[in-house]
Amino acid sequence: MRKLALSDEILLKIEKPARYIGGEVNAVMKDEEKVDIRFAMCFPDVYEIGMSHLGIQILYDMFNRREDVWCERVYSPWHDLDQVMRDENIPLFALESQDPVRKFDFLGITIQFEMCYTNILQILDLSHIPLHAADRTEEDPIVIGGGPCAYNPEPLAEFFDIFYIGEGETVYDQLLDLYKEWKKSGQSRIRFLEQAAEIPGLYVPMFYNVDYNEDGTLRSFTPNNTHAPEKVKKQVVTGVTEAPYPMSPVVPFIKATQDRVVLEIQRGCIRGCRFCQAGMIYRPTRERNVDKLKEYARTMLKNTGHEEISLSSLSSSDYSELKELVLFLIDEFREKGINISLPSLRIDAFSLDVMSRVQDVRKSSLTFAPEAGSQRMRDVINKGLTEEDILEGAGQAFEGGWTKVKLYFMLGLPTETEEDMREIARLSDRVARRYYEIPKEQRHGKCQITASSSFFVPKPFTPFQWAPMYTADEYVRRAAVVKHEFQEQLNRKSLRYNWHDAETTVLEGVMARGDRRIGRVIEEAYRLGCLFDSWTESFHNERWMKAFENTGVDIAFYNLRERAEDELFPWDFIDIGVSRKFLRREWDKAMEGQVTPNCRMQCSGCGAASFGGGVCYEG
Repeated sequence: MRKLALSDEILLKIEKPARYIGGEVNAVMKDEEKVDIRFAMCFPDVYEIGMSHLGIQILYDMFNRREDVWCERVYSPWHDLDQVMRDENIPLFALESQDPVRKFDFLGITIQFEMCYTNILQILDLSHIPLHAADRTEEDPIVIGGGPCAYNPEPLAEFFDIFYIGEGETVYDQLLDLYKEWKKSGQSRIRFLEQAAEIPGLYVPMFYNVDYNEDGTLRSFTPNNTHAPEKVKKQVVTGVTEAPYPMSPVVPFIKATQDRVVLEIQRGCIRGCRFCQAGMIYRPTRERNVDKLKEYARTMLKNTGHEEISLSSLSSSDYSELKELVLFLIDEFREKGINISLPSLRIDAFSLDVMSRVQDVRKSSLTFAPEAGSQRMRDVINKGLTEEDILEGAGQAFEGGWTKVKLYFMLGLPTETEEDMREIARLSDRVARRYYEIPKEQRHGKCQITASSSFFVPKPFTPFQWAPMYTADEYVRRAAVVKHEFQEQLNRKSLRYNWHDAETTVLEGVMARGDRRIGRVIEEAYRLGCLFDSWTESFHNERWMKAFENTGVDIAFYNLRERAEDELFPWDFIDIGVSRKFLRREWDKAMEGQVTPNCRMQCSGCGAASFGGGVCYEG
């Protein structure tokens, strides 16, 4: 029987104790005496969120296939346990062994969202690991970060020993082998980091110097160690079908956000939406073999007992074997009570036909993401979707029996006018009107159109990385313009409208494009009690504003100005394959409202072909 890190008395006092006890189906247990490396894999949010993350499942499985490595999981303790651990000096522990994280060789943290940055400091603090990489000794784990936010690692540079730029299946084995050799050698921690910096895709922040101009912009970013390269190149899996994939993922004890088998059908996206970071950093598009996916589906459902299977990709409709795969899943599993989830579909006749087979139409809602209300704005962002497409798709859905539709929009996009804002409500109304064009006897009651607006955040490595943002008050004003227009619409009883929090959007923008100076704001915010900032009930904007004030950092500098064309960005030392020249060309086309065809229609010379594979090389 494993000894739990928390006593029964503590477990009975906290919310959802199953978050912390481990021992789930398919959790990997090993003898610590028989492994050379212990790796604590962390998702800096609660268990239910972290257990839904495919990237961690892939790495957990891949590491544990090695006999010399034991990879375990760590999540952020919720507020109740956080307080108990501080009061009773209980160090943060891994789920499988319940051993303190500080005993491990590596602490790997996946960084999915900017608003989890204070949770990263919580993880280090509760683990009794010095917050700053410069203060760590040979007694501390190597702290390594990866994930989408690692594509601008600079706000977190002081807190990490290494950042992994790219997909985890590529050079981790090389890093782990290096660590084993270093461990035997008895050399210094710095020597290990120097050797790690020579591995492609690994960035060691302490080996770089940063200088600023008088106006606060970046003057230079240069290596200070001969082992550190000037450019760090993103690592990409070219043959995704052959890459490791978890056939027996861990099954959570409590309901996770996504309690299902996940089939990753492809990586990358051909679409080129100008606001979308994932569409740029995950290029080129690479598909998994459909026969392999069928085999995965059978095996994973058998090994987990899950009752739902979901297809994962940035744009599932663009997977060339989608029809064959979906029809197989329907034939194979529908009668066995397995639900099939199809996110990220473009709404067309085929998608609706498929969804009608796998969903209870009466109960489910359909999701469209027009992103902008006017055609002008959709052309600016290169959405590749006309109003005719949207209304035709909605019409087919209504005729197929759906009555609930969700529409996702963005406010605050570059060049946006009040007319563009009002078009969000008008387009939503036209969608509702399309429902009422169906003869009354053929309708299924009233329709419900729910429109939601998030606020635009310019991200690194997108054509909009040069764009300014707005203040929180201005975002709310724009949402009010849209809400007022909704109240003017003919079908307002069928329409609902809501919007995202503006204050977190502003902070997300600061951290997305921030430099190293933002690190001291994050640390001060954490000191002031900021934690779980992506959770509405935990977010305290006034503490963040106090952190900016205390550190003398100006939010406006990071958010309210448009960047000069030649400004040096904090992330420019990273080579993602997609060139800065291409991104600027797309910015210029956006300003002129010009559309760029998708990758299958015409190659735009973005640079991702340098990796090989994907649609870059098809035909």
